[in-house]
Amino acid sequence: MTPNRHQGRTVLVTGAASGIGASISRQYAQEGAKLAVVDVNAEALEAHSESLRALGADVAWATADVSDYGQCASALEQLRRALSSDMDTLINNAGISPKVNGKPANFWEMDPSEWMRVVGVNLHGAFNWSRLVAPSMVEQRFGSIVNMSSVAAKFFVSFTAAHYGTTKAALIGMTRDLAGELGPHGITVNAIAPGRINTPLMRTASQATNDAIIQETALRRLGDPEDVAEMACFLTAPESRFVTGQVVDVAGGWLMT
Repeated sequence: MTPNRHQGRTVLVTGAASGIGASISRQYAQEGAKLAVVDVNAEALEAHSESLRALGADVAWATADVSDYGQCASALEQLRRALSSDMDTLINNAGISPKVNGKPANFWEMDPSEWMRVVGVNLHGAFNWSRLVAPSMVEQRFGSIVNMSSVAAKFFVSFTAAHYGTTKAALIGMTRDLAGELGPHGITVNAIAPGRINTPLMRTASQATNDAIIQETALRRLGDPEDVAEMACFLTAPESRFVTGQVVDVAGGWLMT
């Protein structure tokens, strides 16, 4: 953590009420940023926002289903008014990975509505928010976007279903395309590919699965949400102003390439 590194910045984090999103928004609060936090869970989001205010941060929160462009647009206007600011930084963190009894569905047995829901949240959500914040970033010729991908975008991972790996791989392609389009306007776009991180989503898999991953991880542990938060803050900080279009693994040496 670098105190005040993001002083004067306004940062929007999606999926901010728990897990990695909560840790990222907390890290930015500790580094002096204004926070605009979004989640579909209003009760958890309000509680998290109060915890950020307790750190001294200027915080506004809004609920939205990230897959719904209209809801995102309304939420953004609400956040802009509350903070009297456009967004300098966007963290597209919201994502889902549905399972049944701790196991993913085989793609040939998957209900098409489940496929569309995961594509909507994981991929369309990142497009929706990027599309909404990019015009003001282009106008001010400054900004940063970070998309949350996964090591499952690069390898077959047996405990996530086809829709999850597909959307996380698509986010890598989108990251590079947006970096190319937005770079001439002074905006960086990067992606983070977490490995196995100790979050509620991780705990939908069995303990045996997680233990096996630990043994395949060079650092012999699960990641902490703070490990991802540190990288997100670095990729949007002045120190990384010449880094764009990159995918950074935060995986402890699991599935190294």
